[in-house]
Amino acid sequence: MNTDVTKDRHGQQVELSVVIPVFNEQDALAILFERLYSVMDGLGRSFEVLFVNDGSSDNSADILAQQFEKRTDVTRVISLSSNAGQHAALIAGFEHTRGEFIITLDADLQNPPEEIPAIVAEMDKGFDYVGSIRASRHDKAWRHVASRLMNTLREKITNIRMTDQGCMLRGYSREIALEIADSNESRTFIPALAYLYAARPTEITVAHEERVAGQSKYSLFKLIQLNFDLFTSFSSVPLQLISFTGIFVSIISFLFVCYLAYRRLFYGPEVEGVFTLFGITIFLMGLLLFSVGVLGEYIGRINGLVRKRKRFRVASVLEASEDVESPVGESKSSTTSE
Repeated sequence: MNTDVTKDRHGQQVELSVVIPVFNEQDALAILFERLYSVMDGLGRSFEVLFVNDGSSDNSADILAQQFEKRTDVTRVISLSSNAGQHAALIAGFEHTRGEFIITLDADLQNPPEEIPAIVAEMDKGFDYVGSIRASRHDKAWRHVASRLMNTLREKITNIRMTDQGCMLRGYSREIALEIADSNESRTFIPALAYLYAARPTEITVAHEERVAGQSKYSLFKLIQLNFDLFTSFSSVPLQLISFTGIFVSIISFLFVCYLAYRRLFYGPEVEGVFTLFGITIFLMGLLLFSVGVLGEYIGRINGLVRKRKRFRVASVLEASEDVESPVGESKSSTTSE
């Protein structure tokens, strides 16, 4: 990991690193290149762009390689051996960054690159983590509703106060980014982890656009899974709720048994309450299965840490060598575990 490397091959200080995970975005990349490099060149500051190919199965890898040849001076391409997920791809990028400020950006252009200067301006003020809030979302209705529900639930059971947890356009100081990369968590929700590490976090409102091409890689199942990761990583409230619910149900059950014993002693055998007992039994079975599922989430996370498997494997890195302007292919593995 580049813990202290903040200079390029010419010994010049790199101020900004833009990390972009790419997974099957071949139709959007050409437009992304045009808009992104125009913005970065216009900033008048030293920068680098790191594309992390997250095991794409389309032509994204070849397109990224061609762009590397065009802008060898500021472009690097990290290719993972398989699809590891957006957050793992970002960590791979963090491990290879050289900039003092790290900007993360999606490749689908829903977060316009033209908003990067606003992020940089906030970091120049001394903020070490800059979150973003989408001004007007261009997503399907169910995603709007799901995001509001998950944001509300997250704020109730964790101490993470992000207005918009789903926007990937964010800014990180180098120290925060490296702390995240060094974290020994099997599943890492990067924006929330950065919020915990940051001494001076802030948020700004940014524009949001429709996808240029393709479809979102986050299905309903993946969004639910991501929020499970968030809740189990940053709070033990679900476990506490199970405990409190168990105590409450036990008290109610005890009182109900006392009531049934009273009726049995003073009124004799009765059959009218059979279906009530069935209903209570089914309710308790559902509660038990739910509790086992929540416990399984925490145990699964512990199991992931014990296995110490790598989050991802870096298959190759395209970057200009220190001596010549030509691509160098490195084969290496991430040293972080999953």
